[in-house]
Amino acid sequence: MKNAVVLLSGGLDSATVLAMARAQGYECHALSVDYGQRHHSELDAAMRVAEALGARQHRVVNIDLTVFGGSALTDSSIAVPEQASEGIPLTYVPARNTIMLSLALAWAEVLHADDIFIGVNAVDYSGYPDCRPAYIEAFERMANLATQAAVEGRPLTLHAPLMHMSKAEIVREGTKLGVDYGMTVSCYQADEAGRACGLCDSCRLRREGFAAAGLPDPTRYR
Repeated sequence: MKNAVVLLSGGLDSATVLAMARAQGYECHALSVDYGQRHHSELDAAMRVAEALGARQHRVVNIDLTVFGGSALTDSSIAVPEQASEGIPLTYVPARNTIMLSLALAWAEVLHADDIFIGVNAVDYSGYPDCRPAYIEAFERMANLATQAAVEGRPLTLHAPLMHMSKAEIVREGTKLGVDYGMTVSCYQADEAGRACGLCDSCRLRREGFAAAGLPDPTRYR
């Protein structure tokens, strides 16, 4: 069985990706990042998801992006938008996926894992620049220039299996694979109990996904 590192936020998308990687026969090592986001409910959810979906291990790396701020998720003085907006929203965290993927890449080398999974999506998403196919392809190229494993003949593959799926398709796929979405937390401003606001972009996309899939929404709202 091949090792893979799966970036696990605790949200709907990353839980689905973990289930997909497991279904493909990978031994999954789940990696979450505590980067100073507004709440820790998603990290609590990540622990539950990792255990329920059979991750081999789950690690949380701490890196404080609040020292830079620049995002509604890392700067408490910036309000989380509660209505759809044009352009890249204030919830974009500068370089977040690059930082997380770099951490995943480092762990993958230690594990002798040739595969990394990430739950980015370019269909039903908020318009973040680090969720596009070109970005994923560029990071994979960089990883295969920068690592000992690749230089010695073991190139890395960066998987983004949700890239071209709608939220409804993601929900249906995860449900088919046995994901309990009631365990997940996607809200940008969930409370300490993991209850969602129902107003932010992430809540809106999640709610619309369940509705379009024709499935009950198990999200706990405040």
